[in-house]
Amino acid sequence: MRLGNIQLLLLCLIFTTVLVLTESTQPPFACDSSKPATKSFPFCKTTLPISARVKDLVSRLTLDEKILQLVNTAPAIPRLGIPAYEWWSEALHGVSNSGYGIRFNGTIKSATSFPQVILTAASFDARLWYRIGQAIGLEARAVYNQGQANGMTFWAPNINVFRDPRWGRGQETPGEDPLVSGKYAISYVRGVQGDNFEGGGLKDGHLQASACCKHFTAYDLDHWNGVSRFGYDAKVTKQDLADTYQPPFQSCIQRAGASGIMCAYNRVNGVPNCADENLLSNIARKQWGFKGYITSDCDAVSIIYDVHKYAKTPEDAVADVLKAGMDVDCGFYLKNHTKSAVQKKKVLESDIDRALTNLFTMRMRLGLFNGNPATLPYGSIGPNQVCTKAHQDLALDAARNGIVLLKNSAKLLPLKKTISSLAVIGPNANSAYTLVGNYAGPPCKSIEPLKALQSYVKNTQYHKGCNFVNCTSASINEAVEVAKKADYVVLFMGLDQGEEREDFDRVDLVLPGKQRDLISSVAKAAKKPVILVMICGGPVDISFAKRDPKIGGILWAGYPGESGGIALAEIIFGDHNPGGKLPMTWYPKEFVKIPMTDMRMRPQPSSGYPGRTYRFYTGRKVFRFGYGLSYSKYTYEFVSVTQNKLSLTQISNTGFTLQNSDSVHYTPISDTETESCEKSKFSATIGIQNHGEMEGKHAVLLFVKQDGIENGKARKQLAAFESVKTKGGERVEVEFVINPCEHFRTANEDGLMVIEEGSRYLAVGDQQYEISVSA
Repeated sequence: MRLGNIQLLLLCLIFTTVLVLTESTQPPFACDSSKPATKSFPFCKTTLPISARVKDLVSRLTLDEKILQLVNTAPAIPRLGIPAYEWWSEALHGVSNSGYGIRFNGTIKSATSFPQVILTAASFDARLWYRIGQAIGLEARAVYNQGQANGMTFWAPNINVFRDPRWGRGQETPGEDPLVSGKYAISYVRGVQGDNFEGGGLKDGHLQASACCKHFTAYDLDHWNGVSRFGYDAKVTKQDLADTYQPPFQSCIQRAGASGIMCAYNRVNGVPNCADENLLSNIARKQWGFKGYITSDCDAVSIIYDVHKYAKTPEDAVADVLKAGMDVDCGFYLKNHTKSAVQKKKVLESDIDRALTNLFTMRMRLGLFNGNPATLPYGSIGPNQVCTKAHQDLALDAARNGIVLLKNSAKLLPLKKTISSLAVIGPNANSAYTLVGNYAGPPCKSIEPLKALQSYVKNTQYHKGCNFVNCTSASINEAVEVAKKADYVVLFMGLDQGEEREDFDRVDLVLPGKQRDLISSVAKAAKKPVILVMICGGPVDISFAKRDPKIGGILWAGYPGESGGIALAEIIFGDHNPGGKLPMTWYPKEFVKIPMTDMRMRPQPSSGYPGRTYRFYTGRKVFRFGYGLSYSKYTYEFVSVTQNKLSLTQISNTGFTLQNSDSVHYTPISDTETESCEKSKFSATIGIQNHGEMEGKHAVLLFVKQDGIENGKARKQLAAFESVKTKGGERVEVEFVINPCEHFRTANEDGLMVIEEGSRYLAVGDQQYEISVSA
């Protein structure tokens, strides 16, 4: 998000004035039945279809009134009884005051702060993601009902693929896999909006809150090596667009039913996303059937003229975005230049009406034009449903199930609760603020890892070790002396928002400053092997720690939210069995030789380009995607697979196959829900055995591999996943449904999704099962 300094100051002054004047807990709404002058308008009649109501409302607006509604801070229209509305609110991993729509200055002072998304994704638990979305949507509606919100449109989730490990916003995403990102979007969006887990449960399209998938599309660079997200032109192949960058957004629209999408700052192949009619209107609306509103990222319209130089005049920029299909401008550009664009005949009033139709449809779907919200669905949700024990327990559960055990030599972990002394060292040990990551509101509670560990070991000594997380200076000798006196040592290191954040990408993949020296010195001096806890969103090359025998345990905790300190202590002392798995590849430090601006996913052996993400990357890894240990040992077996041979002619819509230039038979697959695709589905039942003594919950990941990876084929692709709970010594079975049209297809160089002949292998753990695909 970005706004100019003067504009930001002006908005802050306006917002502060509103805070001072607003004492009422009455939420803003239109069509007040106590006001005869407005309740008689057709747009207030709930017996009419929303489309008819919106058409009536828009027809009553003057051109000046219409233009003022095209920006995120939309003013009131008093003569029609329509209150002001703020489109910009945030709820990435909990209701936040990062935007202008939410304020925590009344009865509600805080909201549940769940783990940052990258850690939540590590649970590979879609139902957990849905429950988090439910809780966020419920708390959002409570804040609105309490009169502490000027909007119910939340600009989350961020479902861009975590393509490059240096990206400062990778922490906000579900990781590097497009299937995971899409499934996360489905679960989160349905939860926030009040849908059921399976979808299709929204009554008359009425929303609990509105979710918005961002940033559409191929946005995964903020500020790196002099290249800014505001002027960046992402060069993306049709092949990569088809099977990497676009699928999460297609899932978000077609399966999640998201009511909003946000177009990104950058250009893709020369065209700014917010001015791309093919992207916004043809693909999103016509091909994928999107019915919601489209917002710009903040100031993304202004940069089309000011930075991209794509438009020759400000009026041309306005015309470009409105004709492309964008509806609301986060910023002031449309407010300032739309009337001039109309006068110069660059924009028709009908273009404005189209945008307003989408915007007022959304406000009506939220129930804001149906009279007093207290008497409507969701009207009884109040402060007593924010920061509830159930929501705080859910935040703790999410942290527990996301944290990944990366190393556990000689079963160092879990520590015995009877140990007599503990040393806690590191700049991330005593900071609850660091745990919540970015886009966080004030959390319900704030418990540092140090405090949580002290509840297990009374004799716990602490030393910060570094001046700050950037560790420009380190008190290594003092930290070593503290470590020498303790039975065990836990180091809390990694990154924070000073090292990775929005508009700030990393330039390297190593620990900042003198952190490595501190870790190695403490480990060498300690009585027993130490435990290293990594607090960070993006991956760090900690190969030295992986190899060092004096570092016996390594945990990755992402930014684990308000209950992350408790979750870490529970795992370290064995009250919880870790089962999370990495949702992204951890690359070696030399990966930074590759320009962050290279958008190619696929390797190019002739130039030494290794590709990106586990699907295509051919280089050395520090830790692989899907890696994660447990205190239990698990084994897998294929119990049954209902199909081992498939015919392309049976899958094909036409009953015929084609041949490519290599004489390989294939069939195009544009729609995965055709009758032939449905008939080709089969199931794979996997047996999971917990050989340990502890109960455990861990992610079972089912991949599809294929013979040969030429022509840009993925090395492997995640097809399905399930979070499975087992008791110590227990064996359970889980059934996965495989749809060849979805899981066996790949994108060709023209961006066409096809299934080719040849063997596929279902793979889970070290087990494989062959499926033959013939012409």
